[in-house]
Amino acid sequence: MGQPGAEANKFHRTHGSRYGVEVTAYYNEIDPYCVGWLRNLISEGLIADGIVDDRSISDVVPNDLNGFDQCHFFAGLGGWSGALRLSGVWPDHRAVWTGSCPCQPFSLAGKQGGFDDKRHLWPAWQWLIEQRRPATILGEQVASATEWLRLVRGDLEAMDYAVGTAPIEAACAGAEHLRDRFWFVGHDTRLGRGEGRPEHEVWGRRDT
Repeated sequence: MGQPGAEANKFHRTHGSRYGVEVTAYYNEIDPYCVGWLRNLISEGLIADGIVDDRSISDVVPNDLNGFDQCHFFAGLGGWSGALRLSGVWPDHRAVWTGSCPCQPFSLAGKQGGFDDKRHLWPAWQWLIEQRRPATILGEQVASATEWLRLVRGDLEAMDYAVGTAPIEAACAGAEHLRDRFWFVGHDTRLGRGEGRPEHEVWGRRDT
């Protein structure tokens, strides 16, 4: 991680002209099936308008994220963007970073390779967070990943983020199965001390 490479420069040449215009969101996802679905959902206006970057998060550099109000990592089928819209209080231009890091290293249904599993990609996301300092971060992970959650919370707090977590089951939303998950939110406490980016940049506000 560090200096932009050939892939990052190619990404800029391909998508740079759309930054700050009609596009508000950046989606990072490597699964081809999900990538196709994300682009279809964007085309149909069902999630925030944006671009889909199908590179590994390990290949993403901070400058790739210039001009986006929302950045959704491990984007899957765009659930975070859809949920934010459904909330009624988080429009597409309101800044936020979201991420659902791979659960396989920590899921009871997997091999539980833990931090040694190559799919443990929190360090790559943490590095981008540290470099760009988004105002608000939302994420989730399987409830069994207690050591992962402890690591993430500790890392975010070390970067001056206030962190809150809550276990919420899918059954709470009417599903017929538990699907127990831990959900977390991080907020940059430096903003309250007058540090960090100007407020209009932090919240992605635009003059009307």
